[in-house]
This record gives sequence, structure tokens and C-alpha cells, in this order.
Amino acid sequence: MFDPQIYRARREQLRGSLDGGVVLLPAAAAMPRTYPENVYPYRQSAHLLYYVGLTDPGLFLVSYPAEGRDVLYGDPVTIDDVIWCGPKASLEERAALAGIDEVAPAEQLAADLEARRGEIHYLPPFQREVVATLARLFGQNGPQVLAGSSPALVQAVAEQRLIKGPEEVAEIEEALVVTATAYRRAMETVKPGLVEREIAGLIQGVALAAGREQSFLPITTVNGEVLHNDSRDRQLNHGQLMLIDSGAESARGYASDITRTLPVSGTFDGRQRVIYELVLAAQRTAIRATRPGVTYREVHLESARVIAEGLTAEGLMRGDPAEAVAAGAHALFFPHGLGHALGIDVHDMEDLGDAVGYEPGEGRSEQFGLAALRFARELEPGHVVTAEPGIYFIPALIDQWAAEGRHEAFIDYEALADWRRFGGIRIEDDVLVTDTGARVLGPPIPKGADAVESAMEG
Repeated sequence: MFDPQIYRARREQLRGSLDGGVVLLPAAAAMPRTYPENVYPYRQSAHLLYYVGLTDPGLFLVSYPAEGRDVLYGDPVTIDDVIWCGPKASLEERAALAGIDEVAPAEQLAADLEARRGEIHYLPPFQREVVATLARLFGQNGPQVLAGSSPALVQAVAEQRLIKGPEEVAEIEEALVVTATAYRRAMETVKPGLVEREIAGLIQGVALAAGREQSFLPITTVNGEVLHNDSRDRQLNHGQLMLIDSGAESARGYASDITRTLPVSGTFDGRQRVIYELVLAAQRTAIRATRPGVTYREVHLESARVIAEGLTAEGLMRGDPAEAVAAGAHALFFPHGLGHALGIDVHDMEDLGDAVGYEPGEGRSEQFGLAALRFARELEPGHVVTAEPGIYFIPALIDQWAAEGRHEAFIDYEALADWRRFGGIRIEDDVLVTDTGARVLGPPIPKGADAVESAMEG
């Protein structure tokens, strides 16, 4: 945990952004895997981690903006807890770690909230177990709970958590140290004859050996054109590319998120190097363009323009690249957004919806590809975002667009016939917006084509 004063200051800032009422933040539920006592590894609600820092299930923070006080509700430690899980700090001791002076038993919470009905601010719950808990507390049904979350609290939390303090940046960089070790080990290991899951196991093993969890299950695939490929059963063969998208968490739960694409044989062939260098140019352009006062939508479009220019030079696209990007033709090859916010969540606060990535009143584009941009708002110092352009050759998407004659003015479908089995390339780093520009976080992880090949030599 951080110093208690950090959590106290965060809660004070949140209370100051609301006009009265009561803020209720529940812990995440423990999720059963095959029966109630066989649970998945527990992960605390990122919101409770941010404002309280405690990692236990069964906790509730209640904050009173008008009164300037906080109460932590939870169950007392029982002898069964001690027998099965060992000695545990009391609720009072845990509250003190978060700078909270008042505690109360969880069974008292419903009665305490009853007097404040209609004044309770809570965030949209996404776990069914939490919805059920709130329904019991409020005497409501599930749909009523889902409809009653607080837009004011959503906006206040999003605006506050988006600006990372120095202690948070340090946590992300600490996570990136472990992630960098995992990638270097992977680069030394990838070779023909291995199976995708062996690389996934290596990456997870590095994190576990360092006492860290994964911020998400790693993607390790030779089918990089499948954006979130979760299959790991394919053998690695000469001539293929292996895309690895993974990240470790810090000791306090802050995420890292890195992608590298490796030539299985250890060297890029001619086509692979051309597309790899193009993706790298798009990423470097995006990082240079990242600075306060610029929207991440603008940065995304600048990255897309570099991709369109390169694919036009390669004969896969045609016409004016700027017009192609404006029309959305580049999205055949780059169908996702440039990146997302990063913090305690790998897709930071995605449970709050577009309040995180878009300014109030601003909606997503309906254009294919641009609609997938998770973070479009104006950049400010303290924002941490991922920069992860990619180029993918997705046979089903190519076939669909070709059959529709979509963007024929900008795409040479005949030339694409020889590229259907290419796969995909993505390169991703975690970037802090500074007062004057941007800084790539963490230790360097090889990403230039020559540097990747050199790292794979061992």
C-alpha cells in the first residue's frame, strides 16, 4: 500500500467534486470457478484499490462529502479465518493503513444506508455478484441497481483517476521491469518447433517468480491477424511471425501492456521487414505527436496516415493517403484504435464506459476502425496511454470488403491476393504524457527490426 495520506487525499479530492450525497464503493466479489469455494485468483476492484488500497473481499467504503468523513465496513476476523488463512489484521488496523478512522460491521451497512436512500452515489457494477449485493442493500432488483448508478460519480472518478501521480507512474514502471525481463526471455526462446503455450508459460513464469500477476492473460500467437487470439496450441514454424501481447502488474496492482512481434526463424524476411518497419514508423510518429493539448484521436489519425502512405508505396493501397484515412479505407489493415488509458486496470476504468476516453458530450465515431478507438480525448500531463498501431491481413475481412466493392478507389484487392497468409504485426509501448511531450515508460524492450533480431540471437 501507499502512505495512508495518499488514500486520504484521493478521497478528499473525490468528495470535493461531488455535491453532497453518499459515495458507496464495494469490493469486488470472489468469483467461483467450479463450485463456491473453488474461486478464481481474487482481484480487488480497481476503484477500491485506488481510494483505499486494501485487497480483501467483503469491504465497503462509504464516504460522506458533506461531512468530510469515511467509514470502512467489513466483517470481523473469525477463528475460522485464522485456521484456514492464518492471522489477519483487524478491520480497524486495515482501515488505519488507508487513513480511515471509522469502521463498522458489514451487517450494519444496509441500515446505515436506509436513511440516505436517494442520495447514494455508486459506480456501474459489472459483476453479477456485486449487483446482487447492492440489490440486497437497497431493497431493489438487479435492473433497478443497474439503472441507478451515478453519472456524477462516474465523471468525477474518471477525471481524477486519469491523471496519474508520480507514485502511480513509478508503479507502472516497476511492472514494466518485470515485463521487460519476460520479453527478453521470450526473444531468446522463440524458435521453430515450439508451441505457442510454451511462450505463454515462460512469460507467466517470469512474473510469478517475481511475485507478480499478469495484468491480463498473455496473447502468444502465430496468427497475429486475430487481434485478441486466446488459442495457444499452434506450433511455431519457419517463416511465421509470433505476436506477443502481455504485461505484468506491479506489487500494488498497476498494469503494464506491451506488444512485440517476432520472426520465428530469428530474422525477418523481405515482406515482413517492410511491414514491420511501417508499423514501427507509425508508432514512433504517434509517440512524437503525443503531447498536452492534442487529442488522441488526432494522434491515432496521424498514425493511420503513416500506415496508409506506406501501404500505398507498397502497392496495396492507392490514391491519396489522407483521403483514404478520411474515408476509413486504411481500417481494412488497421481496424482498431491506437491505444487506451492504462493504470490499475490494463484498459483503465473501462467499466465506466466512454467517460474515460471521451470528453463529456462527445460520442464515438460510427466509422469502422475509428469506432474502436478507446481513448480520443485531449491529452493532459499525467495521462498514461498505450501506443499500439498494427497492420493485419484478415482474410475474412478482405473477402467481405472485396465482395462489397468497399473502398475500391483506395484498395488494390488483386495485389492483396498474395498477402492473405501474412498474419499481423503490432508494436505497443506504454506512454506518459508530460508537460512538454511524452515519455515511453519502463526499461527499453527491443523493437527495431535489427534490435529484435539481435535479441533473438541470444
